[in-house]
Amino acid sequence: MSILHMFSLEGKTAIVTGGGRGLGAQIAEAYAEAGANVVICSRNAEACQEMSEKIKSMGVGSLAVTCDVTKPVDVQNVVSQTVGRFGTVDILVNNSGASWSAPTEDMPLEAWNKVLDVNVTGTFLMSQAAAKVMIKQRSGKIINIASIAGFGGTPPFMQTIGYNTSKGAIMTMTKDMAVKWGPHQININAIAPGFFPTKMSKVLIEHGEKMIMQSTPLGRLGNDSDLKGAALFLASSASNYITGDVLKVDGGAHAF
Repeated sequence: MSILHMFSLEGKTAIVTGGGRGLGAQIAEAYAEAGANVVICSRNAEACQEMSEKIKSMGVGSLAVTCDVTKPVDVQNVVSQTVGRFGTVDILVNNSGASWSAPTEDMPLEAWNKVLDVNVTGTFLMSQAAAKVMIKQRSGKIINIASIAGFGGTPPFMQTIGYNTSKGAIMTMTKDMAVKWGPHQININAIAPGFFPTKMSKVLIEHGEKMIMQSTPLGRLGNDSDLKGAALFLASSASNYITGDVLKVDGGAHAF
């Protein structure tokens, strides 16, 4: 197998949750560019449909499915529609996420529950449903979107304890799933992005941009293509001997 072929996703089918915008859209585009069929799902039906049409224009197959990842019925519907249309689930990217900003001592319980439910329970439910297909296939790649915020305490401008906690949980979940599903030839890894300008991070970046720049060796935010290479690598056969890992894509911030 040539090195370029190792990075091809020709004939593969990927599900990207929260794929209608932001980092999910960036990953979905990368997979389409590499030849994969891509299923876009999120609660925003309009955003899903728009991205799905864009992907189809790139010469691959696509579906747009409305899904709340905290609801098992919605999750199973996504997987069933994917298998029904494309016959397989080769790649799952758990990108759907939520956040809430409030001082730790004032974080509302309902906000805490919402963030943990979407980020942690949603990732679990999607992974569980996809893995049942992958176990039968004896192959598959699951990529969980974590965050550098999940590695420990965060700067004072990041009053997002629910989000930070959820991303740490996702890292642990990634490692445990890698151990449990490795014998079925399923690779489970996570990507921990640094600061990318998205709808969710916009206000956070506005408040802490100076500190972010000072603590990022490359001296910039992530751009519209900086996540593509990492996401493709972990979805392709180039990463077949890697599982249970957390790949940081943060401009070097973790090196401080």
